[in-house]
Parts: sequence; C-alpha cells; structure tokens
Amino acid sequence: MFWKKSPATVLASLLVIHVLAMVDRNMLLGFSPQIIADLQLSNAQYGFLVGAVWVLSYACSVVFLGSMADRFSRTRILAGGVFVWSLCTWASGHAQNFEQMALARFFVAIGEAALVPSTVSLLAELFVQERRGTAMGIFFMGIPLGIGVSFLLAGTFGAVHGWRTTFYALGGVGIAIAVLLAGLKDDRHHLPVSERGAPFMQQVRDTLGLLRRSPALSLMIAGFALFHFFFVGLTFTQLWLVNERGMNPAAIASRIGMLQLVFGAAGSVVGGVLGDRLAQRLPGKHAAVVVLFIAVCAVPMIAYRFAQPGSWVFYTGMCAGFFLPLALYGAGNGGIVNLTPPQMRSTVSAFNMLSVNVFALSIGNVVAGRAVDVMKAQGVADPLSHVVLASDVLGIASTIFFVLAAVAIARQQRGAVGGAPVCA
Repeated sequence: MFWKKSPATVLASLLVIHVLAMVDRNMLLGFSPQIIADLQLSNAQYGFLVGAVWVLSYACSVVFLGSMADRFSRTRILAGGVFVWSLCTWASGHAQNFEQMALARFFVAIGEAALVPSTVSLLAELFVQERRGTAMGIFFMGIPLGIGVSFLLAGTFGAVHGWRTTFYALGGVGIAIAVLLAGLKDDRHHLPVSERGAPFMQQVRDTLGLLRRSPALSLMIAGFALFHFFFVGLTFTQLWLVNERGMNPAAIASRIGMLQLVFGAAGSVVGGVLGDRLAQRLPGKHAAVVVLFIAVCAVPMIAYRFAQPGSWVFYTGMCAGFFLPLALYGAGNGGIVNLTPPQMRSTVSAFNMLSVNVFALSIGNVVAGRAVDVMKAQGVADPLSHVVLASDVLGIASTIFFVLAAVAIARQQRGAVGGAPVCA
C-alpha cells in the first residue's frame, strides 16, 4: 500500500479530515445564539444537541466501529464515516425544529464515531512509540483548528450567508473527501490472526479483560473522560461572554476562533512533542506529563472566570483554557496507545471516546444546561458564570486519576526490571 510509505502525508491528510469533522460538530457552538433563537430552543435542549445526542450515537456505534477497524480496512470504515456525517451536516441545515436537528445530529455523530478509532490505530502503526505522542498531538490539533474555524466561519461567512447555507457548504465538501478516501486500500487479511482484532463480541470481552488487568490504562481513560469537563465549559463560553459579560456575539465568535486556533493548536503540538520527550524522563511516563500540564495552567484558568473582560488576566486565562485541554490530548492519547496491544488499539480508543461522550460531553452538557435553566428560574445572578467555573474545577480534578495512573505505570516499570518489559 503505497500511501503508507509517507507517514507525514498520511498524518497531514488525517489532520484535514479531523478539522472538517470538528467544524461540522462545533458549528452549533459558533452559531449558538442564532440557532437557539431560530429554532426556539431552551438551554436544556441546546445542551442536549451539543451533548446527549452524541452519547446516544456513540453508544450505538463507536465500539462496534472500533472493533471493525481493528479487524478490517480502516480507510474504508473512515470513508463511510465521513460520507455519513457530511450528508447529515447538509441535512442539519434544513432543520426547522429541535426534533429535526436532533435527528440530523444523531447521524452526524454516528459518522464521526469512525474517525478516532480508525486513525489512532493507523498512526500507532505508522509511527514508533517514541513519536506516537507527537503524531497524536498533531492529529488532535484538528480539535482546536476545527473549533476555531467553526467560530471564524460563524463570524465571517455565516454572518453574511446564514447558518443554514454554511451547513450546506460543509456537507458538500465532506462528501467529496469521502469519495476520494474510499479509493485508498488498507488490506489487512494477510496479517496473522494475533495482529488483527477478534470478532466483535470476543473483541469486547478481550478489551474489558485488558482494562481489568491494567489499572494504569483504566485510570488514564477515567482521567481522560473527566478532563473533558473543560469542553463543557467551552460549550457555554460564548453564551457566558455574550449574556453575562456584555460582549458582541459576532466579535467574540471571531475572537474565540482566533485564540482557539493559535493556543489550541499550540497545545496540541507542545503536548505531543514535549510529552514524548518528558515521558522518557519521568517515572510516570505520559500520565506524569499530563499532571504537569494541569498544574501549570489551572490557576490562570480559574482566575479568568473572575477577571475583568479585556484585562491581561482575562486573556491569559482564556488562552490557558484553550491550550490545556489540547495539550492533554497528545500526551494522554500517546500514553493510552502505548499501554494497549496493537490488535486492540481501535477498540480501546473507542471505549475511551465512549467514556468521554457519556460522562462529560453528554451528561455534563445536559446537566450544565439544566442548571442554567433552574438557576434562572430561581433568580440566581449570573448562572452561566457558576456553570463554567464548576466545569473548570471538575476538569482540574482529573489530576487525581492521572496521578494514580502515573504511580501504577512507575510500579509496572519497577516490576519489569530484570524481567519481561511492559508496555508503557
């Protein structure tokens, strides 16, 4: 397969696809004031659209698609996913009410469920262990780039043509990419059985068994899910800045987009590159690197929620809030991949993304939206401020799991001295 001879080109192509996926997923954030008004949504309904609808889709598809990616052609599975999410992004532009938008977004999420499991396995195959964190960091740079582009599109193209036309255009671009991607072959039938995933149910049982046997891997996944409460705060950040800090919707959308692009992308690259280097020196490997990143960024992030808009404290904390979550992606995913056998990487990645969507992006967003509605009804001043601050605190609390994972990895390393090496 000629295309595998250039890992850098493959990584760049996957990054482009990831950017598109994140743009499609986060256009609801960029257009949140307009869509809420146009479709007459409550805060709880908005929280459902950007959160709970994803867990319903992931519960139905991500583990299955992950197991298929461990067993069959990852490029074909990915191409099918791009086609489905792009077609349903186009359909989202036609939604006239909450129910229609929820249905369209449900299938967008099903398509996107194929992306990360397939990609993680491909990158782990193409890059050596010492460079996997860097490769993961560059790939997951698609998150800040996609979020940033979604806000920029909302503040520029969307401000002129409207949110519906923007959704139509994005869907068309994705369908064209899916057709091109389907032409790449990833024939895995020649591989030994031990290097391919088992049939679906057996693969699930094997993965659950691995999680029971590996406390370090289970703790890394738990911490990875909890730190995603940072993204719950991001979901409501634009509404917070507009409704409670008095900022202009179009202006703040563009500003968030630019800062997310710069500092989120920097976080992805720094987290991956520095994570790989520090992991070779720290006893807790990548888990210890994650703890270090959180310790550096936590204080300015909390200070930002109390600072005067426009002050240096305000923008320092906002930038730290964009930098930290993506810095954790490179180091965190690098650590998880290195703790996982090759034939199970897509499936473990699927379980990881399922936990993220269940406990943070789904339950977290719905509870956050409901909390805003309840506090408003009770006359609480600045309810959005309470919600975004609570989200930051929960994200910082993920440090507990990463510390425990670092301890478990260090113990594994000590136990391997003089015996068989462990995967870490």
